[in-house]
Amino acid sequence: MAVQMVKFLCGEGTVDLRIPESVRVLEMQPAKPLSDPDGAVRQALTDPIDSPPLRELAGKKKDACVVISDITRPVPNRIILPPMLNILEESGIKREDITILIATGMHRPNQGEELESMVGREIMDNYKIVNHYCRKAEAYRKIDEIEGAPIELNKHYLDADLKILTGLIEPHFYAGYSGGRKALLPGVSSYETMKFMHSFKIIDHPKVRNCLLEGNPFHEYGIRVAKLADVDFILNVVINKQRTITGVFAGHYNHAHLAGCEMVYHHCTARVDERVDMVITSGGGYPLDSTFYQISKAMIAARDILKKGGTIVVACECREGLGSPEFCGIMTSVCSPQDFFDGYCDPKDFVIDQWCAQSIYQAIEHAGQVYVYSPGLSQADLEKIGAIKIENIQETVDRLWDSHPGVVAVPDGPYVVGICNT
Repeated sequence: MAVQMVKFLCGEGTVDLRIPESVRVLEMQPAKPLSDPDGAVRQALTDPIDSPPLRELAGKKKDACVVISDITRPVPNRIILPPMLNILEESGIKREDITILIATGMHRPNQGEELESMVGREIMDNYKIVNHYCRKAEAYRKIDEIEGAPIELNKHYLDADLKILTGLIEPHFYAGYSGGRKALLPGVSSYETMKFMHSFKIIDHPKVRNCLLEGNPFHEYGIRVAKLADVDFILNVVINKQRTITGVFAGHYNHAHLAGCEMVYHHCTARVDERVDMVITSGGGYPLDSTFYQISKAMIAARDILKKGGTIVVACECREGLGSPEFCGIMTSVCSPQDFFDGYCDPKDFVIDQWCAQSIYQAIEHAGQVYVYSPGLSQADLEKIGAIKIENIQETVDRLWDSHPGVVAVPDGPYVVGICNT
């Protein structure tokens, strides 16, 4: 049997597997890195999409809030932030009047060496950087209601004269695509807002899925909030497999984002004629696969091209284990997908991080078996949720070939979305 060697992202390295040449490998379309990413960022800020140049906007403002993604997103902040911050200061906004707000959502804060790795020492030491805390009532203010739920955003953002969102556009299993409006909702939203946006009902919606915007309530609510919250400007980037910048999109919070989404769609999706018997995938590598919490993205992407009762094999490092205490509590308190669905479908029973547990159980309920190769997880971590821990992923897939005639490999995990034609 002729074989090919495929490198699956895992932590900061790869897991290399020999797989039959007949297996289709879904990969990002080749995308050349920008030859001058710094220049591309400056050009995008000067000639943005459906917006005045940032310098013109900043010249009329007394202070600014720049929202950035947290450590779970590989955003090249060291490239995109300096030109932006320079323009703000050159336009008359004093450095002490610029706040960089980390859109943690419900994640932990980013500090110390972790923060330095995100923005660099120069920015870390010379600018006011604030983590968003969704549970601090004094940190946010209500601006709207959706279906009776309060929409509350961080005051650092709301009170700023100039409001800027930054981020990375990539497939997202709830919002369709990350970036744009997502920096606000859920990035700097309150816990009560998150309870609605990540409710069992929203996550269960059939159009809450990868690479779909039309009719997707997660996206459409985000656009509604971005408009109401007076987003002045966005700066989003697209990266390739090597995590170098391939596109820069700046300007109007929706129009610039949509232009970036179009690029991502052509770069990060692959058509599959029919559902397959087995999907071999990865958690996307570091930092995304630091916890099993984020592996829900890879599992949902696998589910969407998998036959009912098929098999998922996933490689993920999980150097920080399962995830937050709340997530661990969910994953160790139920024994089956139905137990989870019964226990968490009522909004009154909402707990933090239940949405990723919901996605994991959706994938497990659909699949017949889920095998997990993960140096950071124990057998006890996985067996409670119905997954199978494996120590040798090569031996496992070798054993499964004969009983799974239709196989797809997705070495980059959730960064590549298979779209089934049937």
